[in-house]
Amino acid sequence: MDCPHIPELSYGEFGERLRARIAGQRIPLAGSLELTFRCNLRCVHCYVAHGHNGLPGQEELTCAEIYGILDHVVDEGCLWLLLTGGEPLLRPDFLDIYGYARRKGLLLTLFTNGTLITPRIADYLAEWRPFKVEITLYGRTQETYERVTGVPGSHARCMKGIELLLERGLPLKLKTMAMTLNRHELWDMKAYAESLGVNFRFDPLLNARLDGSSDPARFRLSPEEAVACDLEDPQRMDSWRQFCQRFVGMPPDPEHIYHCGAGVHTFHIGPHGELSACMIAREPHYDLRQGCFREGWREFIKEVRLQKRTRDVKCARCRLIALCGQCPGWAQLEHGDQETPVEYLCQVAHRRAEAFGLGSMTS
Repeated sequence: MDCPHIPELSYGEFGERLRARIAGQRIPLAGSLELTFRCNLRCVHCYVAHGHNGLPGQEELTCAEIYGILDHVVDEGCLWLLLTGGEPLLRPDFLDIYGYARRKGLLLTLFTNGTLITPRIADYLAEWRPFKVEITLYGRTQETYERVTGVPGSHARCMKGIELLLERGLPLKLKTMAMTLNRHELWDMKAYAESLGVNFRFDPLLNARLDGSSDPARFRLSPEEAVACDLEDPQRMDSWRQFCQRFVGMPPDPEHIYHCGAGVHTFHIGPHGELSACMIAREPHYDLRQGCFREGWREFIKEVRLQKRTRDVKCARCRLIALCGQCPGWAQLEHGDQETPVEYLCQVAHRRAEAFGLGSMTS
């Protein structure tokens, strides 16, 4: 029987109230846990180098180590957790880790390429429902998809994985990285997602690899093409307009390197126990095998957030920084240091400003 004294809140209202309640406090509300760098695909644009498994001698966190970390992140206030990779389903103990996290009360999101989903895995997810599952499409057709992934048969396995999740009514979303190899099928992918009754999103901004390689940049859309994708999608344009009204024009912090929310309410943990402010900004990091999450979050990540600029860069004065995506992580991957602006992002931001009628702010 429903209790009339307990008000019902939508998920959106719950999230807004929670964030309002903790405003001004550093609580690790949401994090990401990268279970492995390994993957069964060989995507041309991937930020993890093929075969990369960390530094020599490094081993992935064991199941027991992950359990301990999950205990600590929950104790510190974490509510939302993303399980990702690499391809997380490659770990034979994935369901053990997933189940433990779920029983801890975490709202779990799973990022996967979908090719390793089996009836057994889908059944388990249906029993212990995730907050959502996101599968990346690399193309609508087999030809385009496998041109990106480099693995014959991967398209059919992905389609089967999607089918298995939908059969069980799981909360699925589809997404893609828009690039030169699949740009021509972008709207076909969106139409496919809509035909399934699931949401679709895309990102046209490819970053460099963790090992410093610029190979993914070869497949970037030009700044003009990236903005054209925004303009072609009415829903995306509406979202951008709302975003601009809220954030564009606000001057950046001229003193500190970080101007985003990384390390305020979010964190990232790599497959060998590397705690960092976010998935992109991986350096500097704190070794959870040599310390505990509480110390890493409360002391180390706090100090990362307080890093000051060591030189004057144009980003410190740019009122379009919200449109840009410039951050210490992108700069580190692109240039090997945290402060050098990424020119590609700068060009995209200025073209977005022009497209959205914000020309007066571009000077």
